[in-house]
Amino acid sequence: MEYHFREGRLYLHRTAEEKAPILQRLRRIEGQVRGLQQMLEEDRYCLDEVQQANAISAAIREAALLIISDHLAAGVDYAAKAKDSRGAVQDMVAVLRAALRQ
Repeated sequence: MEYHFREGRLYLHRTAEEKAPILQRLRRIEGQVRGLQQMLEEDRYCLDEVQQANAISAAIREAALLIISDHLAAGVDYAAKAKDSRGAVQDMVAVLRAALRQ
């Protein structure tokens, strides 16, 4: 994975191979959302609908964790090589802070 640090932010450039697991998970989530839509259209039992919604939420959190993991790995690598790592650390904290707001 390549990255660059600009204006206090770490930007990742993932290869197609690195993007694949995240995109695969997002496609699966898309299918889960379509399933929930269909459940609502068919007036399925509310508990089933809620369980599907919870599964979607959990899957989104897992996708976010994959994204965060890539960002932290790149941030740690950058910070280890940089003369001043404060910017990279602040960026990683900002990403984690945003993730914790969920």
